[in-house]
Amino acid sequence: MTVVIALRCVDGVVMGSDSQITDPGRGLTYPDQKLHPLGKRAAWGGSGSRAVLYDLEQLFGAEPESILEADDVGRALQARAVPVLNHHYENFIEKVPAQESSGATPATYLLAAGYTRDQPFIVDIDPHGLIGHHEDTGFQAIGSGAPMAQQAYTLMENFNMSDREVNYGLLGVLRVLDALAVASPSVGGPMDLCRITPDGAHHLSPDEVAEVRDQVSRWKDREQRALDGLFD
Repeated sequence: MTVVIALRCVDGVVMGSDSQITDPGRGLTYPDQKLHPLGKRAAWGGSGSRAVLYDLEQLFGAEPESILEADDVGRALQARAVPVLNHHYENFIEKVPAQESSGATPATYLLAAGYTRDQPFIVDIDPHGLIGHHEDTGFQAIGSGAPMAQQAYTLMENFNMSDREVNYGLLGVLRVLDALAVASPSVGGPMDLCRITPDGAHHLSPDEVAEVRDQVSRWKDREQRALDGLFD
């Protein structure tokens, strides 16, 4: 299971992902990077075929600024992603001799977020190549863990994360990721976080993620104290 999340805050965007890769064909799980830089003021992540995502990482890494400077970031991503998707779909061997299932599929989702022309964007591309814009809703998740992420985020709706600064957004995204890690054994750390403002994107180090998790613990403790005194 994979989950990649993007959250719009009042002064920026936060992206987060788990790092556990599941290979059902070989019965393996291993950590891998799912969040990648997209120029200086954006980031992207993907879910699905590792072969497709590898090809896209090379493409996006070679010309990130031309993507961000395009009139429509979604269409710029689409123009690069669809030929790669088509190539893998056309060359996908669905049935392998002497093997019931390869356990693989070229179907891939992409999620990118950041700033272009000082305006925030949250864009996804589905396996059909269709573009989704989520700047207005302020939250999007992709991957097999996306439905659970949406539910977890809905439970925090009363905290109005989209009206808070990115420091609060980091807490919300990490809390969702950690909740999914508890609920599903196929979501696992280390968790990756990226904070993006008009000044630039910053991918948090493991120590910085640990500091965010400490703040999440303080948040939970205060919630517990508020609940304990609710009927006093």
